[in-house]
Amino acid sequence: MAKRLNTMEVTGTEWITPHMMRVRLGGPGFSDFAASDDTDAYVKILFGAPGVTYPEPYDLERIRAEYTPEQQPVLRTYTVRSVDPERREIAVDFVVHGTEGIAGPWAASAQVGDVVRFLGPGSGYRPDDDAPWHLLASDEAGLPALAAALEALPPTATVQAFIEVAGPEDEITLAAPDGARITWVHRGAGSDAAGDDVAGDNAPLIGAVRDAPWLDGEPHVFIHGEAQAVMHNLRRYIRTERGVSARRASISGYWRRGRTEEGFRAWKAELRAAEEGAAVGS
Repeated sequence: MAKRLNTMEVTGTEWITPHMMRVRLGGPGFSDFAASDDTDAYVKILFGAPGVTYPEPYDLERIRAEYTPEQQPVLRTYTVRSVDPERREIAVDFVVHGTEGIAGPWAASAQVGDVVRFLGPGSGYRPDDDAPWHLLASDEAGLPALAAALEALPPTATVQAFIEVAGPEDEITLAAPDGARITWVHRGAGSDAAGDDVAGDNAPLIGAVRDAPWLDGEPHVFIHGEAQAVMHNLRRYIRTERGVSARRASISGYWRRGRTEEGFRAWKAELRAAEEGAAVGS
């Protein structure tokens, strides 16, 4: 995890779909932001425990040492949708489902001037211009990174992109290469309200990707979204059935149904350990 601590202020907010709020961050802290060329750059935003006041200057190590577990700030990971050096701002898009969760409700009520602290950015993926074609897929959580990847590709790139959202009202305008094939997949409900028939192993994104034509050459793949759909279904399809190499496949779960981010991180660590153990024993 990236350790750089940055402090910025909310400079503006806007609803870009009924379930997604864009929050712009800037102020003096922008000078300390180490922008990444990767399109999946992410920050880990610190949300303080309700009713707890932390010392100034803000010292995360001191907080971790002196405050009880219940008083510790929590981390929530979000993609940096864009960086604007001229306006000295970054934009972060938040999926919002009413009052559910921590980050979404905060974003929905954020006011200009609110102070935001975060760690990062970290990153690890940028589409390779030399790849014969690109396969991109995500749900709402991965959409900011997918959109940034589309914008980074040259106009002549061959792209198949699949994006799962609740419905037509959650589609957004995307800047993409001229020949990009972009398919919006509708599950019929928000990710918070989707039933088992359209989530997890039954997420419509899975079928959309599997049914798509497989083009010539090894693609550069970016698939991020709900962990059950991505890690237990699409990753197996891409890596095992289609034989895409690890260096050409950025595939990861951004979240998992029914788990907080803390629980999700623990689940990912367990999955990683199990996979490493299986590799050693093979």
